[in-house]
Amino acid sequence: MTLHIYKTVPEVIVAIADYFVEVTNESIISRGECNVVLSGGGSPELLYKMLASAQYRKQLNWDKIHFFFGDERNVPKNDAQNNSNMVRRTMFDPLQISESNIFAVNTSLPPDEAAKDYSNQINKHFKGEEPIFDLILLGLGDNSHTASLFPHTPILHDQSVSVQSVFLKDQNIYRISMTAPMINLARHIAFLVYGQGKAEAVHHVLEDDSNIEEYPTQLIKTDQDDVRWYLDEPAASHLKSK
Repeated sequence: MTLHIYKTVPEVIVAIADYFVEVTNESIISRGECNVVLSGGGSPELLYKMLASAQYRKQLNWDKIHFFFGDERNVPKNDAQNNSNMVRRTMFDPLQISESNIFAVNTSLPPDEAAKDYSNQINKHFKGEEPIFDLILLGLGDNSHTASLFPHTPILHDQSVSVQSVFLKDQNIYRISMTAPMINLARHIAFLVYGQGKAEAVHHVLEDDSNIEEYPTQLIKTDQDDVRWYLDEPAASHLKSK
């Protein structure tokens, strides 16, 4: 694991955008395509807008990139809270990404069926081989969750390489999420975290004793160089070693 800490949010966004370009181009050269898992929430919107900007759009062969989602809220696809809808607005539509390159969760199905359907989509794309994604982008919630691996939920103990539904009692909503074992197969993982409000969670995940019930992001491998954390100084402010 490596930490990449920058003074400002724009510097963080540029750094992770450059890394996205680097990994994606390497994957296309090596394997003829790149399979990327995107994160939702508010933090990555700036990244997606950056990648769709004139500065970045010509640096990649977008036709060779397949896009997946680490998790999804169980809301209609045109809902503002739908992750794929947000990415479509900020990146897919501006770049005119082909529908055949976008693998979204079908939230018109019941949660369990949507999870199974998404697992099937992934397995079909990888032709039955292990679903090893080239790059997975992740965020971090202030309660130490990532994707939809929330504290004290059954999915934290799921050892399958799959997609599962998760019910969040406090929010009274279902989510659909890749399991930690599926995420950990990735060739590269990059966390994008910024803001003072995330500082305590960053400290818990990276420096506290293992406690996956409280800090689920600890399930994501941290002992390898292919896991990077992109942070601004406020988000890293509670870390004792940097």
